[in-house]
Amino acid sequence: MTGRENVQFVARLYGQDPKKAVDFVEDFAEVGAYIDEPYKTYSSGMAARLAFGLSMAVDFDCYLIDEVTAVGDARFAARCHEEFAKRRDRADVIMISHSMETVREYCKRAVVLAHGLAYEFTDVDDAIELYKKLNR
Repeated sequence: MTGRENVQFVARLYGQDPKKAVDFVEDFAEVGAYIDEPYKTYSSGMAARLAFGLSMAVDFDCYLIDEVTAVGDARFAARCHEEFAKRRDRADVIMISHSMETVREYCKRAVVLAHGLAYEFTDVDDAIELYKKLNR
């Protein structure tokens, strides 16, 4: 399937308007004419941009994010950050990251998983301190 077909397919799965989803992803992901090329021909960067754009085109109640905010160049990363910030105002986020800067920037609470145990923190800085201690 092409990038466009992938976006349309996923939009339909989630009950979204496929045209609106494609319009959003075309503008956001900036893959140009490649939107109509087979997805399997995309570079890893183009695939990540398309995937991130698609995840922002669907209004989810909860987003599961795994280091995806590091996609693309600095300008695109800033656009991702801005778009993602809009979603955080109306949706829950579960973020997995080894970047403490990212955790501090995006999270209000944290859980550190270590040795089969989960340590929950309402203060992100306390979680980061434990994380750093465990990874020395």
